[in-house]
Amino acid sequence: MNNYLSGLANDAKSRFVPFLDWIFELKNPAILRADVIAGITVALVLIPQSMAYAQLAGLPPQMGLYAAFLVPIVAALFGSSRQLQNGPVAIISLMTAAALLPLNLEVTQYVAYAAMIAVLAGVMQMALGFLRLGVMVDFLSHPVVIGFTNAAAIVIASTQIGKILGVNAETGEHLYNTLWNVVLAVPQTHLPTLAMGAFSLALLFGLKKFAPKLPNIIVTVVITILVSWAINYEGMNGAIVSDIKSGLPSFVIPTIDSKHLGFLLLPAFMIALLSFVEAFSIAKAVASKTRQHLSADQEMVGKGLANIVAGVTQGYAVSGSFSRTAVAFDAGAKTGFTAIVSGIIVGITLLFLTPLLYHLPVATLAAVIIVAVIGLFHFEPFNHAWKVNPHDGVVALATFLGTLYFAPHLEWGILIGVVLSLIFYLYRTMQPHFAEVSLTEEGVYRDARMNALKTSETVAFYRYDGDLYFANAGYLERKLLNAVADKPKLKVIVLDLEAVDQIDATGEEMLGHMSERLAEAGIEFYFSRVKFKVEDALKRSGLYDKIGAEHFYVRRTRAIKAIKEKYGDSVDVSHLIYHKPVEIVVYEGGDESNQNETKKDNKKPKGKSDSEE
Repeated sequence: MNNYLSGLANDAKSRFVPFLDWIFELKNPAILRADVIAGITVALVLIPQSMAYAQLAGLPPQMGLYAAFLVPIVAALFGSSRQLQNGPVAIISLMTAAALLPLNLEVTQYVAYAAMIAVLAGVMQMALGFLRLGVMVDFLSHPVVIGFTNAAAIVIASTQIGKILGVNAETGEHLYNTLWNVVLAVPQTHLPTLAMGAFSLALLFGLKKFAPKLPNIIVTVVITILVSWAINYEGMNGAIVSDIKSGLPSFVIPTIDSKHLGFLLLPAFMIALLSFVEAFSIAKAVASKTRQHLSADQEMVGKGLANIVAGVTQGYAVSGSFSRTAVAFDAGAKTGFTAIVSGIIVGITLLFLTPLLYHLPVATLAAVIIVAVIGLFHFEPFNHAWKVNPHDGVVALATFLGTLYFAPHLEWGILIGVVLSLIFYLYRTMQPHFAEVSLTEEGVYRDARMNALKTSETVAFYRYDGDLYFANAGYLERKLLNAVADKPKLKVIVLDLEAVDQIDATGEEMLGHMSERLAEAGIEFYFSRVKFKVEDALKRSGLYDKIGAEHFYVRRTRAIKAIKEKYGDSVDVSHLIYHKPVEIVVYEGGDESNQNETKKDNKKPKGKSDSEE
């Protein structure tokens, strides 16, 4: 009882106050100093990025700052990763815009709907986390993520072209319509805006290459603000951020038209899953270096709370940022206090520093986005996925093309990838590997046909590598019936089920029918190496007793021995019995009387030998 209560207490601690694992480490001055420095460094990247990503989402820049204020603090306190930096990110910003643009909302409505998506996504994430259903994100397979992130990077970059050129192109139903409108608007390019955009891109790339230790984003932002002010960029009709509402965000429950709630549920669910996949993959990459414990369910809870807080503080949906997490890690972040420091600095900015951002060119924010998403382009994983399994390559490519085609409705690209992944999974599991096995000279069971091994006309030993359920039960039945047809003298079939982890009612029924048919044909049906949970299912159904316990064996060798004892010389099991070779050892020196012939047992090589069953 005491152990049970202790377990509940530890679970509650890890679930509701996970920050207790690291907060007392701040008593160490070295750790505290490292986290403060890392937090300041992250904030210098977070402030301009959050405004840029808000613009990408179609929102006022202050909403990006709102989503970067309390969100990192909450996510750090209630998540499981110490270094993960949360806040506005490019892909989630684009998905927010994709969900809202078709509704043709007014500005105030747009802001409220964006906040509601964050709340819905947060509630979904918290529910999944508390119910320990974080495994649902596994439906977003790696090939799906590969295809989606590469396509999203192209979509994000392309949406910023108009801002770099300084043209207002009409947004089309699909991405290609919008891009064509941008092409048509090229003759109206605003040269000062183009020059500012090109200057910003040159600064970002140049600083990254020639001064990598400098925070290239904040340096670029400061320089372009000064240039914009000095040349009166606003007077040239150049688009600037202008007035950003000062002050901390207030707590507001977003309200929307109830008829649109159903429309927002799917985008919110996709954002909930994708934001967690993105964040947790980053957290795992860092944890592999720091050797710190991670919990998928706790991270889901932390991300859900962060999104809810973002929604009720006039922000929008958030996730973990790869670039800012890398900055934190490189800056020496030790605990979640790093994110708390960066959130506090964003709050100070909202209170006192927003007037300094008045002259920030919109083209500079577009350049920041373009440079950030360039890091999402990775085409080598497509080739790698194809080499591992062509099905994965097809899924990645289909997700990529589907996302591009349906953009800005990005959720359809993800759905295409998920559905294809499931279809290919079912296809692969519908026909597991099935083979007759024999012993090699080394005493290892191998596929007889592939290795040109001897078999018997009277005894057949088959191995089945897969779960046994409704989609492949018929396949196994056909294989066994064909085996009987190919061997008219067959008296015994042994089916090795060591690879079967799960069996359903269809699979159980098939085994029962197969046993009856074989018995009618005068063939005995044996099973070897049946796993406990499969055997337990057969016992619960009564099939185990119906077939007979004497037909189930823990080891293959025991099954073969029982068959040989029952049938004697009427069956040939020589291909299934390992005969240890005799090694003749001749000792050097002396005459023949000093030479002894001794039998020396050879050890079996590693592999699936009888001793390892």
